[in-house]
Amino acid sequence: MLEEKDFQRKADAAFEELKKRLLVLADEHGFDVEGESGKLEVIFEEPEEVKFVISPNTPIREIWISALSTSFKLGWSGAKNAFVLEKTGEDLFAVMNRVVSQQLGREVKL
Repeated sequence: MLEEKDFQRKADAAFEELKKRLLVLADEHGFDVEGESGKLEVIFEEPEEVKFVISPNTPIREIWISALSTSFKLGWSGAKNAFVLEKTGEDLFAVMNRVVSQQLGREVKL
């Protein structure tokens, strides 16, 4: 398990990069991105009002994504140098790419 300081540094870097990528998509596809390194929210108005929440769970060193009525829990993978969903092997950006694409009903690229 990562030390808390290492987790915070890696999580903050992942959140900054994710926020940058989401903001580009948000402009193209008409949704909002709010929050800082402590938590991000992706807010969709269409086709219905929906909110995805991405937040760190520091005590267990995971990033949690609440989206599409599901909770995705991503742990750090030293081999991939990324936060990864163990069940599928997807990293943070791949999971977000998938859930945003599903929500919008069309393929997007983070």
